[in-house]
Amino acid sequence: MAFAPGHPFAQEMPDGAGSKPGDAEILDRLDTTHLAYVKTGEADVDRISEEGLDGLSQFLAYRTTLEPGAPVGVDISKDELSFFPIIYWPISATAPMPSQAAISRIDAYMRNGGTVLFDTRDQFSALGGGTSPNGQRLQAILANIDIPPLEPVPDNHVLTRTFYLLKDFPGRYTGSPLWVEARQDAARNASSQLSSGGDGVSPILITGNDFARLGGGRSGQSGAADSAQ
Repeated sequence: MAFAPGHPFAQEMPDGAGSKPGDAEILDRLDTTHLAYVKTGEADVDRISEEGLDGLSQFLAYRTTLEPGAPVGVDISKDELSFFPIIYWPISATAPMPSQAAISRIDAYMRNGGTVLFDTRDQFSALGGGTSPNGQRLQAILANIDIPPLEPVPDNHVLTRTFYLLKDFPGRYTGSPLWVEARQDAARNASSQLSSGGDGVSPILITGNDFARLGGGRSGQSGAADSAQ
């Protein structure tokens, strides 16, 4: 072939001549599963998210054959989201309200098979009658997304058997239910709204348990393991 390694032209090309800035990062995202979190711009919130997802990644490596890479913080206004199977969004009323364009990108991500875990981090349920500044912010975000009917996660839901491998979904708190797409509506909503498409994986998850506080690093692994037993 013309560009085989032994060809003079191939020998004259400098290393990396065909690569572009960011190619290595893209290849890593394609080759390795990473859990992602929305960067709020608030240092403490972002740090807790990173540490919590690091703990969950280690737990997944401990309990499954999956070996995730390091968690990745994403800017939902510009970063490519399709690399990630799930994005954790810690809601903060004091962070800037995302633009409509950014929310539309999250909407498209969920419509194309991604899952977003919204966490008000205050133990209140934004859907079950509780109110809080973070809950109000979540409602404002969801007002711009055509979400399906939701229900507290049933005992026999796929999330209780796979991925998290947890009996419940604790964090700093344990009192807030985890809301998922109502399964009886999944097939009916497949063409008009966000939907699992019948595979049992909800495109939207909502909690108030401050999930990332389950633990970071090695402590997160032991904490998640305790919850799974």
